[in-house]
Amino acid sequence: MNILLVSDAWCPQVNGVVRTLENTLSELRSLGHRVDVIGPDRFRNLPLPGYPEIPLSVFPGARVGRLIDEWAPDCIHIATEGPLGWAARRHCLRRNRPFTTSLHTRFPEYLAMRAPVPLSLGYSILRRFHAPATRTLVRTRSQVSELTGRGFEHLEIWPGAVDTRLFRPRQGRLLDLKGPIALYAGRIAPEKSLEDFLAAEWPGSKVLIGDGPARERLQGAYPEARFLGYRQGEELAALMASADVFVFPSRTDTLGLVMLEAMACGVPIAAYPVPGPKDIVLSGTTGCLDEDLGRAMAGALRIDPVDCRAFATAFSWRESTLEFLRMLAPLPAVDCAPEQAPAVASASGPDFDSNHLGAG
Repeated sequence: MNILLVSDAWCPQVNGVVRTLENTLSELRSLGHRVDVIGPDRFRNLPLPGYPEIPLSVFPGARVGRLIDEWAPDCIHIATEGPLGWAARRHCLRRNRPFTTSLHTRFPEYLAMRAPVPLSLGYSILRRFHAPATRTLVRTRSQVSELTGRGFEHLEIWPGAVDTRLFRPRQGRLLDLKGPIALYAGRIAPEKSLEDFLAAEWPGSKVLIGDGPARERLQGAYPEARFLGYRQGEELAALMASADVFVFPSRTDTLGLVMLEAMACGVPIAAYPVPGPKDIVLSGTTGCLDEDLGRAMAGALRIDPVDCRAFATAFSWRESTLEFLRMLAPLPAVDCAPEQAPAVASASGPDFDSNHLGAG
């Protein structure tokens, strides 16, 4: 098939959405499909206020439409709700082209943290964006439950995955620091609740990998912590494998792919018992979930790394991509006015249990 991905999150950005799309694209091509990506690299951009590393494409509508028509895709997947996503959605509705979407980020919560915008308004905008899609792919069972309660329809779970050849236990430590080492990797931003991690009592060292708008302030407030900036590939995996505990303090993530990567390295997770961690961490087996983050960190030290690795190895990018393909399967065009959703039966993915991760 000719498959077109449209995403405002794309290289050289470093985040879970980009890693998911990169790995999915690679698997799709290895399966013999032709894939193209419409990303911000093709357009003039302005930085997102407060997040200069995230580009926003300026007036992309006409060119997005031309690119879609030139590629003549069998399937169109819109991965984000940014300027490129809205432009692709508008073009598909005008041309009566079916498309799928995915919902990776809790934008209403992030927006409410920075401006007096009610959550109800943020979710109303998201519902409008995703309503015309034949399917909306989400990351976890918790996300399905929450979004269904907010009026979203035709939701399906797109399972997450991890490259267990890259993310694996290693001999020795890349980090020569006082142990035990508690590590975080991800965006350094207010919505990640990193002060909860940095303020928690801990007998060893704290390390943060990544960058973002809160780094300068947090680095000044917590000089004892090590801020390493962005790391990728082999270096990121080796740093992660050097930790004794991976700390994921966010209460607003839809998944947190990085937790699977840490578990694949044999590193247990410490997190709050909230959607995302609840969907992929087996508390007491692959990590510790507790409303007291310091207690979760201490509890995670007692977890057997072998159990973490064994759990993570069940989730391959090939299986995740095959599920993506199933949900992406071309559908006949449906006569519908703009802003109306085609009539597609609501579906959901597999339940999560102790042996299977039905989450992304």
